[in-house]
Amino acid sequence: MNIIEIEGLTYTYPGAETPILDHVNLQVEKGDFLAIVGNNGCGKSTLCKTLNGLIPHFITGEFSGRVLVDGVNTLEADVGALAKKAGYVYQDFENQIVRPTVLDDASYACLNYAMADYEKRGKEALALCGLEGWEQDYVWSLSGGQTHLLALAGAVSLGPEVLILDEPIAQLDPGHADRIYGVLKELNEKHGKTILVIEHHTEYIADYCKHVVLMRDGKIAWKLPANEALRRVGELRESNIFPPQVTLAADGLRRRGALPWEQALPTTVEEGKAAFSPLSYRENPVPPEAAPRREEEPAVEFRGVSVSYRSVKGEPRKIFAGLDLTIRRGDKVALIGSNGAGKSTLMKLMVGLLKPSEGEIFLNGDSIHRKRTEDLSRQISLVYQNPEQMFIQDSIRADVSFAMKARGVKDYQRRTRQLLERFRLEDLAERDGRLLSGGQMRRASLAIGVALDPGILLLDEPTANLDIATRREIMKTLEDMKEITGTVMIATHDMQLVCQWAQRIVVLKNGRVVADGTRDQIFGDRALLEEVGIRPPEIFSMGQALDKRALCYTVEEFLDSFGEGA
Repeated sequence: MNIIEIEGLTYTYPGAETPILDHVNLQVEKGDFLAIVGNNGCGKSTLCKTLNGLIPHFITGEFSGRVLVDGVNTLEADVGALAKKAGYVYQDFENQIVRPTVLDDASYACLNYAMADYEKRGKEALALCGLEGWEQDYVWSLSGGQTHLLALAGAVSLGPEVLILDEPIAQLDPGHADRIYGVLKELNEKHGKTILVIEHHTEYIADYCKHVVLMRDGKIAWKLPANEALRRVGELRESNIFPPQVTLAADGLRRRGALPWEQALPTTVEEGKAAFSPLSYRENPVPPEAAPRREEEPAVEFRGVSVSYRSVKGEPRKIFAGLDLTIRRGDKVALIGSNGAGKSTLMKLMVGLLKPSEGEIFLNGDSIHRKRTEDLSRQISLVYQNPEQMFIQDSIRADVSFAMKARGVKDYQRRTRQLLERFRLEDLAERDGRLLSGGQMRRASLAIGVALDPGILLLDEPTANLDIATRREIMKTLEDMKEITGTVMIATHDMQLVCQWAQRIVVLKNGRVVADGTRDQIFGDRALLEEVGIRPPEIFSMGQALDKRALCYTVEEFLDSFGEGA
């Protein structure tokens, strides 16, 4: 039985010259767990917004074709009625939280529908989403993963048969990501919910999803069982979607002659153990990584820093207590840890957005407290996790030039042109930054961040919500920026970014630095990984499963270590 039927769907945004959805046809069976993949801008989110009626009832445009959800034509029902058919958790899920306490928020939609049992429905939804026991807590006390689950509970409380999640784990650490998908699996298997996820993390697709839809240029290229879909390495890469690292490694080994071509490509580590069992580990000739350099002068120093956030009830929430940390000039630092560990707080302290209750922070040898905001902005810059927060003007050109113009930088117009060229933004210079694609916004936010030529650049989750190809583009941009800014710190959950870029890794847990070292020192410490909930890249786990000596952080390193066959 099909719970979703889409026939000839074509949709064009107001003012656009070409349709974002072009004669889309799709059927989804009741009880499916479907992943929708495709590069940024191919129409994934637009397609899903037609399922709950946001398009065309709220977001207008040229709409034709037919969309049926649980037997209801979306053109013949309003958004409120469709919310009972298709629950939606958006990419920016924090904006769905509208009430102060957990139960109040989870039951709020049912209260709006005047359901007599609204509180009971809210409690049941919280239990289904793993938040039982949190009913009376304030929503701002939740972690990022718990907040996402609360947004899901709000959708579940209305009892829809279809649940849609747009990038459900993009801003979450691996532990919270696992929890989200565990809840979705239970809703799918035990409660019969049909789940649709827009997802770039193909390793989660391999572990949890039943089918995959590939979108390309506003059309459905194909719909296939998940294992079969993820083995289409060439087609996926052409669409800027990268299969699981295990699958890419197997494809590379076949091309090297180390695996037979007729062998099915594995899509999970468990399948990889069997597929790669004939292979033997070859000691990597590359010498062990050196410890981070210590001879350079300090760029930023934390000395006994303590920070607390005020609480509506109870004691203030302590983030840091007596933190000591030194970032040296030239460091390329990855700051990692679970949601709520203090990564963003640390960066806000460095740029003066937050003041410590105790201790001192030194920037290039001088206390931050004695520096003017203008002086700080010339020495250190923070690029926010949500790049749209960097845009305050009506064009990219104006945004890039804004700080330079305000600070009286001579010849700021010439430097603006140089930055637009360096970050490949010339063709977008007159566009509003908030209307760009994810990758374009990231590039523009980086250009804004380095406009005043700071010696220290801080990036908060620079690859969140991006497809793999756009993440690689941002990685290339970071490499190109080495000559612009000497010291860079990135707060991230993206372990592939950490392994490919960082020279030093600082691990936070509950406001403490629990580890500080190289890739080998951090990922080679199994007790640390378990304590903090860090998950190394999938290919690292694959190498470890085959031989404990293998420390493979990229597919290329894995191929060099196992590519000689038995």
